Amino acid sequence: MSQPTDITYFSTRSTFFLLAAICLAWILPGLIGHQPWKPDEAYSFGLIYHIFQSGDWIVPTLGGEPFMEKPPLYFITAALFGKIFSFALPLHDAARLATGFFMAITLLLTGLTGRELWGKGHGRLSVLILIGCLGLLIHGHEMITDTALLDGFAIAIYGLALSRRRFALAGFWLGTGAGIGFMSKGLIAPGIMALTALLLPLVFRHWRSRNYALCLAIAFLAALPWLTIWPTLLYLRSPELFREWFWINNLGRLLGFANLGPSNDHVFYLKNLPWFAWPALPIALWTLWQGRRSLFGQAEVQLVLAVFLVMLGVFSLASDARELYALPMLLPLSLLAAPGVDTLRRGAASALNWFSIMTFGFIAGVFWFYWFALISGHPASQTERLLRLQPGYTPAFEPLHFSIALLATLAWLFIIFRARYLPRNPRAVLNSATGITLVWIILMTLCLPWIDAGKSYLSMIASLQQALPARHACISSSNLGEPQRALLEYYADILTRRTETHRGIECNLLLVQGFAKNPNAPPGPEWNKIWEGNRPGDRLERYWLFQRNPS
Repeated sequence: MSQPTDITYFSTRSTFFLLAAICLAWILPGLIGHQPWKPDEAYSFGLIYHIFQSGDWIVPTLGGEPFMEKPPLYFITAALFGKIFSFALPLHDAARLATGFFMAITLLLTGLTGRELWGKGHGRLSVLILIGCLGLLIHGHEMITDTALLDGFAIAIYGLALSRRRFALAGFWLGTGAGIGFMSKGLIAPGIMALTALLLPLVFRHWRSRNYALCLAIAFLAALPWLTIWPTLLYLRSPELFREWFWINNLGRLLGFANLGPSNDHVFYLKNLPWFAWPALPIALWTLWQGRRSLFGQAEVQLVLAVFLVMLGVFSLASDARELYALPMLLPLSLLAAPGVDTLRRGAASALNWFSIMTFGFIAGVFWFYWFALISGHPASQTERLLRLQPGYTPAFEPLHFSIALLATLAWLFIIFRARYLPRNPRAVLNSATGITLVWIILMTLCLPWIDAGKSYLSMIASLQQALPARHACISSSNLGEPQRALLEYYADILTRRTETHRGIECNLLLVQGFAKNPNAPPGPEWNKIWEGNRPGDRLERYWLFQRNPS
């Protein structure tokens, strides 16, 4: 595509440092300062904790039992971060730094891909669009393996983008990215990238070349160690666990015969992408529409569009569906949106600009208001309401949190003021990214202690631990979820014997998870309830501890 003049403003040195500051401001908040939250963070940390304690990375283990849902790349990386930084941070915070590591690489590779596809300035636009996506905000800061998967896709897409210019290096990046994706969540990443790589030359003549074939051959060799080493070690350790991982948790989740995970209709992603991929999706659609007569003949558009359509098709056909699984689709959409920014109509660009300023500014103002109500006690009605929602929270002024939030707010106002001198269309994307970053910073500073008080299991497990008899051999459990099992081991060094995997109740203590509206009765007349509890403010979950009568 031709170089639009507006984009030259985004290829200067000053905008590079501005983008780097925005990326850091987006990545860092939320990585430290709170307990592992359920569901995904808590069970992920359980797997990380096992590697940290035992050094065994071949068999992922949760609460003393093999957990063969995913390969261990993210868990290994997080355990290494825990080893390095746990001297200064709680272990769960140190482990969560791995998410920041993977997200930093994802943003870097997205920028390199945008520059490779569309030219100078477009890489920075691609990153800003990706940062501004609503669906990435929370999931991009969680202690979950999907961030490593996103990293793998970003590297692999960069390899494909580079293949028409430097096929050998491109093959290395393509294979490495597919391998990282495989070691993060199994066959989904190499499968999607292989389908895309084979589909391109079948449909488009631009990709039918000897160099592209050599690129794919090098990619296969680069991916081979990632695809073979861990599965081989796992098979040598336990053929049964290998079959459980490969057959049930890979093919079974995809095809539906394993009956694992939430099942949704096949238009789930089409219904959720409009908000999940905002603002990347509408700008990407505009890119296709305004260039509909010539754009599809360009190799760059063919690449990005093929990646997105293959992802959408595979995810939509899969039996298992969650909004979290749509994260990789944000990459091609952000890349496809970058060249369309400069051609946005004046009204659309102005609407995006003012929507971002007014919406995110209003949300930030609301957060400041509620924080002031909690700290000062005025207005009293709002303070009482917030404390009812989180009864485990004790208001306290945090000077560091306040300083960071205030600095971020002032910086946002300064950027809005200075951005007036930028061209209208790039300014809209910049204000969208900085607005959502401001909201996230305030949420993860001023509001974080209040949120964590209700989402943490720490106080509940401490209460349970105090209720345990001085002498007990073991604890059986019933209906205990994976997050709870992981955190029981971390906080209290408790490993339960689940009635679902053992032969009934084997211990003289039984821990039951259920719902507050359906209280659990003792399993028999010989059992007595010795403890009942829940997280502060949680009106759904409830836990009961029963003890068998010694007689």
